[in-house]
Amino acid sequence: MLLDGASLWFRSFYALPEKMTSPDGRPVNAVRGFVDTIANLVTREQPTRLVVCLDLDWRPAFRTDLIPSYKAHRVAEEVPHTGNTEAVDVEEVPDTLTPQVDMILDVLRCAGIATSGALGCEADDVIGTLAFAEATDPVIVVSGDRDLLQVVTDDPVPVRVLYVGRGLAKAEMMGPDEVADKYGVPVDRAGMAYAEMSMLRGDPSDGLPGVPGIGEKTAAKLISEFGSLDALEAAAAGGESSVPTRSRNALRAETDYLVAARTVVLVRTDAETIDSTDDDRLPAAPADPAGLADLVDELGIGGSVARLAKALGWPTG
Repeated sequence: MLLDGASLWFRSFYALPEKMTSPDGRPVNAVRGFVDTIANLVTREQPTRLVVCLDLDWRPAFRTDLIPSYKAHRVAEEVPHTGNTEAVDVEEVPDTLTPQVDMILDVLRCAGIATSGALGCEADDVIGTLAFAEATDPVIVVSGDRDLLQVVTDDPVPVRVLYVGRGLAKAEMMGPDEVADKYGVPVDRAGMAYAEMSMLRGDPSDGLPGVPGIGEKTAAKLISEFGSLDALEAAAAGGESSVPTRSRNALRAETDYLVAARTVVLVRTDAETIDSTDDDRLPAAPADPAGLADLVDELGIGGSVARLAKALGWPTG
């Protein structure tokens, strides 16, 4: 099971009231919600291995260099680097969530739950890399980000996305059949076809402009008819009448965008993961029992940690 860490703790933060506080008054709603989410997922899906995947760079240069608008609307401010005139983008995050991320990472460390990140990459790239490399166990990706539907496959192992965009109670388990049925893309390459459809239609939530005049239904229809974005572009470039005139002209005009979009939209499968816990098996006991007990007392998260312990089958007492 691969968890999109930021996606899930953002959702926990907004799902629970900030009046959930530690004994010293600090909000811990995201912490409690995130730990409860892991407990629920483990109970529901019974994974044997689990990794929380991290955004070490939420707006990587290899994407923004190609499409500067990528996630630009989420930038909170520009903070100058000391000693030069470059600027680093800072994601707009609620002030009371930022400190809770460190709390969550402390809980994961003490519990012995694996985490993984990659320099210059988003969590999506870590998920794509780990899912692509897996050749033994079926994989479930948990996220509220539809972009990750592109990783669904049946080969060499089943990879499914548990989409929690409407909450865990209404979560949808998506594989190639479900993606093809819901979005009208070819089932034999549903994951890649979904990504190609996204390139064509664009995605305002990520600052991707798309191809003017091609919405989701038209994009899905074109990908289905021609089999792939490569084949569609070749047909448009060759002036084939089977490509509607309006779409043909738009595709010809957006060649540069579509070249860039392939790199921006597709998750990486070759990210060099770091800060990764060597053992991703579910912990049979806390890695740091004393540290976890201290966090329970400090943050007042005893109920959530108890539910996690029960889900993981930790010995009581």
